[in-house]
Formats: sequence, C-alpha cells, structure tokens
Amino acid sequence: MADRVTVIGWDGSPLTDAARSAVGAATLVAGAAHHLALPEIPPAAERVRLGSVDLAARRIARHRGTAVVLADGDPGFFGVVRTLRAPEHGLEVEVVPAVSSVATAFARAGMPWDDAQVVVAHSRDLRRAVNVCRAHPKVCVLTSPGAGPAELALLLGPVHRTFVICEQLGTARERVTVLTSDKVADHAWRDPNVVIVIGGQGTEDPAGAPGGRATGGWIAGRDPGRLPGPRGWALPADAYGSAPGEGEGAELRAAQLARLGPRVGDLVWDIGSGNGAAAVEAARFGAAVIAVDRDADACGRATAVARHYGVQLQVVHGTAPVVLEDLPEPDVVRVGGGGAPVVAACADRRPEAIVTHAATRDEAEAVGRVLAERGYAVDCTLLQAVELDTEAWAERERAVTFLLSGRRPHL
Repeated sequence: MADRVTVIGWDGSPLTDAARSAVGAATLVAGAAHHLALPEIPPAAERVRLGSVDLAARRIARHRGTAVVLADGDPGFFGVVRTLRAPEHGLEVEVVPAVSSVATAFARAGMPWDDAQVVVAHSRDLRRAVNVCRAHPKVCVLTSPGAGPAELALLLGPVHRTFVICEQLGTARERVTVLTSDKVADHAWRDPNVVIVIGGQGTEDPAGAPGGRATGGWIAGRDPGRLPGPRGWALPADAYGSAPGEGEGAELRAAQLARLGPRVGDLVWDIGSGNGAAAVEAARFGAAVIAVDRDADACGRATAVARHYGVQLQVVHGTAPVVLEDLPEPDVVRVGGGGAPVVAACADRRPEAIVTHAATRDEAEAVGRVLAERGYAVDCTLLQAVELDTEAWAERERAVTFLLSGRRPHL
C-alpha cells in the first residue's frame, strides 16, 4: 500500500505551498492529461492517467511510495475521494481542496447557488438528471462524456430552459455560453463542462429571491418551507379550485401517491390529470411530472394550480393512449381515466409502478388482467370514504372505489 496518498484539487490557479510540497515528494501521480502536464510533477514520478478512478485506486494501493491524485475542483464534492476511500482499496487520504467547479460555474454566471440542485449526469442514468431539471428551477449538472449539454437538451425536449454552459473552467480554454435549450444541441461542447439549467415556474431572479428581494436561505437546495400552500398533502379538492371527479377524493389520491412514492429524479405520468391535484402533489415531493388530459380547460386549470403552488408541470393536451407515444419514459404512472386500454399502453412502457381506480368490480377485473398479462404484480383494495359533518356528526358524503396498483415484481 502507498505510504501516503494526497488528493489535490486544482481549479486552474497556482498550487498552494502544501500542494506543491506533496507533488514534489510524490513517486506516483495520477490525474487527467492536463494535470500530468503540470511542471511541478517530478520527472521520475510514475504517471497514471485517471480514466477509471477504481482502476487507479487499485494501482495506488499496490504502490510502494508516496502517491498524489490530482482532480479538478473540490475532490470531496462528487469527486475521487469517495472511490479512493472505499473499503476494498483500504486507502487513507489527505485532501487539499480547491474551489469546486460548481462554485466556479455560478461565480462565472454571477448567481447564488445555495438554492440550486446539484446532480451528476452519466450516460447510463442521464434521464434522472434530466428529470431534476424538469422539476426544479435551478439545477447545476456535472456532466460527463456522452451525457453533456446536447444530450441534456435533447432529452428535455419541449421543456424550455436556459443553459449556462461552462467549458474547461480554470484553463486557458475556458468559455461560458448562455443559450436556450432548443439551440444547445446544435453545438459541439468541450469536456469537461458544467451546465447550469434555469427556468420554469418559480424561477428566482439573480439576487436569489422572488420579486428581487435578496433574502438568505437556511437550507441548501430546494427549500420545502418556501413552497406556497398549506402544510401536508392529499389536500381537499377545494384546495385546487374545483370539485374532484367521481370517486377521486383526497383519500383515494393519498393512497395512490403512497403506492407510487414519487421522489427526486423520477418522472411521473398523470394521465387524465383533471384539476391537477395529483400531479401537483407528486411535484411537491420533488418529482418531475407530465400531466395529460384531453380537456383543454382541465389543462389550463392544472397549469394555474401548478403556478399557484410554485411547482413545475409539463401539461400535455391530448387523448391517451395516442398522445403517450411521444412522451419520455416514466418511472411511475397514475391513470385517472381511460380504463384498461390506457393502462395497457402505460404498462407497455414498463414503469416501475402503475396506479388507477375503477368504479365497478368488472372494470377492476379488466384492469387487473391487463396488468397481470404484462408481468405486473397486481393489488386491488376496495376503499370506502365517509365524510362527516362535524357539527351534526352526520354523514355528508360517501365514496366507494376500487384502488388498483401494479408493480414490476423484480423491483
């Protein structure tokens, strides 16, 4: 095992005395090509190109001598420190940090970033990063080859955002470009780069506060306490400005959301979204949501409700299942209307979970068969909700419905 491992962050500025001393004593130096070209590296030191950090960690673990790992920005923030400290390598490291590329990118843009979501994009799970960009008004994306600005913009599709693209920060080739998302895919971008994605409902001004008031936050990222509206979820229908559809009360909505479990990084389809209540509540959990309805007035109401509650919704006017063909792949789906044919079309896209409801047992059995035939584990519960007048303690309204959910068994 290496006698000593020092991880040094580099942001383009001259190395600190501590960093220069560690590099000068190194018998092995690992880093990207531009790190290995630094003049401070001893000529006799072994150089390891840092492609796979895991492979480099194995080489360092076998080295007898003093090792230095050079990385861009702060190596402890979505950086190499986590891999080097993994139990299988057994490395104890000393870290000399630098300004993170996220902080540098926002500095170049002249924007605060305590209210931003920060995500890492890899080609294998790029859609999760895109879903965060759909759901939040300010996101910083640490990109990678194959998961860069163009790929982000293409997956966002019709969702309009502004991109601040910061290429090769801290180098002589540094460049900062501001473009709307529909134009980003027309350009080639140099690695490494960092992308700030801003826009949508609830976007704050550059001072960092709605309405131009420069107020300080208390928690990094999205502050749930600043979302408009009352505390809680599964709110009554009148909180969304209209009456629920038949059988679609707050109790059913609560059970549906509980089975879906929407979370940050997910894309939720709400098919037959009506007044937007379920879509907005899924978005308040931090998920990206596409609300679909064939009624143009309902789409307008859902848009207004999303604006009122300060969340992002992509509202699509169209009739399922045809309109679903052009939508990006969902993680979970709520079907508020359309019955077995719409459930079948959704199941063919293989989301992790699907929930819907039925007014009769025959409808419930038909939906259950569709889900089972497509490999989903099916659960059905008969729900009865009785609303009471608390002054007279008399029954005011009764709703009975079948709640159906399907979940892919291997998940």
